[in-house]
Amino acid sequence: MDSRSRLIYSPAFTSYYFHKHHPFNQQRLLLMYDLMQAYRLLDEAEIVAPRYATDEEIALIHDQRYMETVRALGHSADLSAVADSYGLGSEDCPVFPRMHEAASLIVGGTLRAAELVMTGQADHAFNPAGGLHHAQRGRASGFCIYNDCSIVIAYLRKHWNARVMYIDTDAHHGDGVQWAFYDDPNVLTVSIHETGKYLFPGTGNVTERGDGSGYGYSLNLPLDAFTEDDSFIELYQQLVSKAAYHFQPDVIVSQNGCDAHAYDPLTHLSCSMRIYQAIPRLAHQLAHELCGGRWIAVGGGGYDIWRVVPRAWTILWSEMSGRPLQDGTLPEVWRANWQPQSELALPTHLFDDAAPFPPIPRRKEIEETNRRMLERAMFLLA
Repeated sequence: MDSRSRLIYSPAFTSYYFHKHHPFNQQRLLLMYDLMQAYRLLDEAEIVAPRYATDEEIALIHDQRYMETVRALGHSADLSAVADSYGLGSEDCPVFPRMHEAASLIVGGTLRAAELVMTGQADHAFNPAGGLHHAQRGRASGFCIYNDCSIVIAYLRKHWNARVMYIDTDAHHGDGVQWAFYDDPNVLTVSIHETGKYLFPGTGNVTERGDGSGYGYSLNLPLDAFTEDDSFIELYQQLVSKAAYHFQPDVIVSQNGCDAHAYDPLTHLSCSMRIYQAIPRLAHQLAHELCGGRWIAVGGGGYDIWRVVPRAWTILWSEMSGRPLQDGTLPEVWRANWQPQSELALPTHLFDDAAPFPPIPRRKEIEETNRRMLERAMFLLA
């Protein structure tokens, strides 16, 4: 069955590669794709190759000198003296060969998703390699060289004059996207993330609401550390639904980082695979109710590449393509393919058994703290 959804995919996405010890590891895309195939969730017509973004397209968001530096560093130019001023050559964003080309392929993949959706060739499109939401206009940040999320929003504004709702559920605040459109009333950014008290980038306070004519069009919901499924889903559904109906977007762009999972090694939230069923389900519903189905999804964070990312993004694709999966045993062929390469025991089921998760003694306190934060986040939507 050829659905009205498209997966933007190529093994070439793995060329975005810092080094073997870096937590951002695009091998996760190979595991995801193999799991989708094992579930028989992909028809050939649904798979679309990415393209490279042009310099003009990248310049919708990024400074020309920054782009030139990224390209030169990726081709071994001796620019080490200036790299640091652009956030490059750091632990987070080390220089790697053909860095510009690798990053522009990811951006082009997200732009290809937008083109398919906005020209009516598809209702929905998913670029799992995208979601690089931290990069700033002239600076790399948080594993992100070019900000495909911001670029695709600017592209949608330029070519279709679209009102864009951006939903970011990565555990890290979607700072680069927020600041790019902080004064734009035609772009609503909604970020639900772990509080910046304990986690990079340290922004995303509930008081960051936009500036000038964009005041009220940046919504942030910082969650207390160790937030669990029920609280996350309750707050996500309330904030995103109310914001969407209030804003009336033409298209939804969702960033689907899956680092809020309890297994993630870089964050402090305590969610399970349940939230990765709830998140795309609501985005899908709102896209059809408000946007004529127009929904562009990208990936994002996710640093347990063996146990979390493949399952989370397979669930997302199953929802997007109209083949929702129920819990059950993961395909044995997938586990057999990948277990020899993993030091961790691969999960046996699509969803998590809650038993291994440690109990959170402050659960009620965390839930109440989050509800109070939701009230503050929503007060302009009354």
